[in-house]
Amino acid sequence: MNSEPRKGKELRSRISADGELELSIVEVDLPVPTGDQVLVRMEATPINPSDLALLLGPADLATARRDGDRLIAKVPPERLPLVQARLDQSLPVGSEGAGTIVDAGESARALVGKRVALVTGGTYAQLKMARALECMVLPDDVTPAQGASAYVNPLTALSMVETLRREGHTALVHTAAASNLGQMLVRVCADEKVPLVNIVRSADQVALLRRLGAQYVLDSTSPGFKSELTEAIASTGATLAFDAISGGTLASTILGCMEAAAARKATAYSRYGTSVHKQVYVYGRLDVRPIELDPNRFGLAWGVSGWLLTAFFAKAGMEVMMRLRARVLAELTTTFASNFAATIALTDMLDVDTVRAFSKRATGAKYLVDPSR
Repeated sequence: MNSEPRKGKELRSRISADGELELSIVEVDLPVPTGDQVLVRMEATPINPSDLALLLGPADLATARRDGDRLIAKVPPERLPLVQARLDQSLPVGSEGAGTIVDAGESARALVGKRVALVTGGTYAQLKMARALECMVLPDDVTPAQGASAYVNPLTALSMVETLRREGHTALVHTAAASNLGQMLVRVCADEKVPLVNIVRSADQVALLRRLGAQYVLDSTSPGFKSELTEAIASTGATLAFDAISGGTLASTILGCMEAAAARKATAYSRYGTSVHKQVYVYGRLDVRPIELDPNRFGLAWGVSGWLLTAFFAKAGMEVMMRLRARVLAELTTTFASNFAATIALTDMLDVDTVRAFSKRATGAKYLVDPSR
């Protein structure tokens, strides 16, 4: 094993107290791994929506400019309180990825040379230190690009179905459903025989999910969206929704349609609405506006709350996490396959046009970073 520390470059994001976002690539020293630590040469890491929140914060990208080896953008003063806890800190970015183990501590030396997927944070880096337990050894025929998104999206899709069963629901609604995650959920629900109502934002996205075999696909921009959603919920019995949009009135619309569907089966009127509990979990912030709710439309048996994968596993336990990980590994190139619009180098993340492109979060336009370039 290498007995000397190694140097590697990694991307950092910093927001100053005077309202300036700075992206830069810095050189860091990686210590010699010990115990169950492994050192991974990163070869593929996706830009997930959750990564963008840390990478760019609430910066106004219309103000972005290149300044030597930095990208600079302004953060509007009214948005600074949203990131008060991170001001003036240089933070590593990137939640997951894949690469090859190039060094390891005493108890993990058998992993040297293995290609792995990992979820550690700070993966927009040439080299990344991790614990062996945080790594998933990839099959020999799986490329780093295929294994780069082996954690966040696949485990989220599976955990949504786990949540459904644990809470006694029988069908679910999913928004932003044409995403990589949404496509995985279509396949998972088909396999698990769970009725799924997919909400998308264009006719092209409807067609995409139809080709995957999705039965209920609704375009939220359609004039008849609310009535179509009510019918789909009535047909499936969905009382649970996972919402990646968050801002605006969509969560309220979903709850109202669930209530309208439940009211069809009510045997008596109640001024409190039906007794059927309706739950929306917000797990993304594609729309950063406030969530607008109108309880007059859905009675009192409802809930809207945040949902986080790590929090789910903290409650579900290690056995559940390892069971779901095993399934992901077995179906990485089928059920949990991801598609990327482009692969970029670490230095490309300082290019203004590239940053504006991947920050749009458009369906079918997800970017992959190869820090080894």
